[in-house]
Amino acid sequence: MNMTAIAIVAIIAWAIVSITDSVKTKKSNKVSDKASKAYEAEIASLKERVSVLEKIVTDEKYDLKKQFADLEKDKVA
Repeated sequence: MNMTAIAIVAIIAWAIVSITDSVKTKKSNKVSDKASKAYEAEIASLKERVSVLEKIVTDEKYDLKKQFADLEKDKVA
């Protein structure tokens, strides 16, 4: 009798978990469709900004300008 009760409880628990997961998935799909487009646009924008920053930082002139700025700080201080 105990094994039968355990099996019934396990089946009911599994059914409840399945139902709640499907409800969460449906709700998140509606939100994620709208949000995913916004996230994709933001990620594209951020990738472009990072690319520009990489170009600036890896430029040889950037290091030279930084060295001049450091020398100016030393003179003032």
